[in-house]
Amino acid sequence: MAVIRKKTGNFLEDFRVGQVFRHRRGKTVNEGLFNAFTEFTMTTNPLAKNARYAQAYGYRGLVVPPGLVMNVAFSQTVEDVSENARANLEYIDMRFGAAVYVGDTIEVETTVVGVKPSTKDPDRGVVHVQSTARNQHGQVVITFQRKVQVWKSDLSATVEDATLGELPTVDCRLELPIHDESRDYRKLAHLTASDGYFEDLTPGDVIEHSRGRTITTEHIALTAQLDNTSQVHCNQFLIDQNPQKYIGGQLIVYGGIPFNVCLGLACPDVGENALADLRYATGRHTGPVFAGDTVFAATEFRGKQDYPGRADVGIVATTLRGHKFVRKGDATEKLEIFVLERELVVKRRSHYA
Repeated sequence: MAVIRKKTGNFLEDFRVGQVFRHRRGKTVNEGLFNAFTEFTMTTNPLAKNARYAQAYGYRGLVVPPGLVMNVAFSQTVEDVSENARANLEYIDMRFGAAVYVGDTIEVETTVVGVKPSTKDPDRGVVHVQSTARNQHGQVVITFQRKVQVWKSDLSATVEDATLGELPTVDCRLELPIHDESRDYRKLAHLTASDGYFEDLTPGDVIEHSRGRTITTEHIALTAQLDNTSQVHCNQFLIDQNPQKYIGGQLIVYGGIPFNVCLGLACPDVGENALADLRYATGRHTGPVFAGDTVFAATEFRGKQDYPGRADVGIVATTLRGHKFVRKGDATEKLEIFVLERELVVKRRSHYA
């Protein structure tokens, strides 16, 4: 009889530029997952709350919010890409495609586009990947790049600094229902904020969203529901073996949870009249979140433009920032934890209210 110690996930020296992962398992978005995340993250857009409203707008049923689509796709990549990571550094060019509904199945493929060993810390480096998720019909629902700091397993292993010459081309087109003049949208206008239409949002303004959300140890169960296997979110024993190695010396909340919470906190003021999120140009976790922290958010409006070929909606460019408060002696300091360059497709009052 043999005792076999299995290795799970990849370390820095395991990655090769051009390598393609077709991630195992896939994930069907069931009602339990949908409900858990829309409720916990305080999403208020009726597209994810009210089936009558969603169908009246031309969707097949309740629409899975963009943050949950991201989390389902991201979590499938963890076992191959970031199970042995120290930190997720950056999201790049995250684009949304076909709408996702309860019952849809999402499968993900990832290409390694860059590997860079650290010149300062020889035990780690950065892996740059592009991941694309498709539904059961082969339609792209989301594609994004991310950079992640990954540990080495063998400190003596040589890792070459390499970058893919050209990024994979992914055709990801946002799916929006048509504006149908025969539908009486105005009868449903009372279901969304009256001051959150395209016409109401002014570049240069900053909204400090009024609500907060305390992150409890429930984050462990939420991470598990996504099939995210990264041990720094769920294995305290591992961290206790070398607390100095891990951020904060304790379980760190999976970044997709504060990402989702910030979107939800902004929803009443920014996203309630959105038909979809279009693109996140870049996003970063600028500070850690632990159980017991309370997350708040603010949105800065950076610009507005017409949506090509559509008079009923426009594109709103924003910067979403998340923060928490920490005690420093007798004082309390505001600490930024998250920043996201976000573009939404927002209804015009002229056509819907």
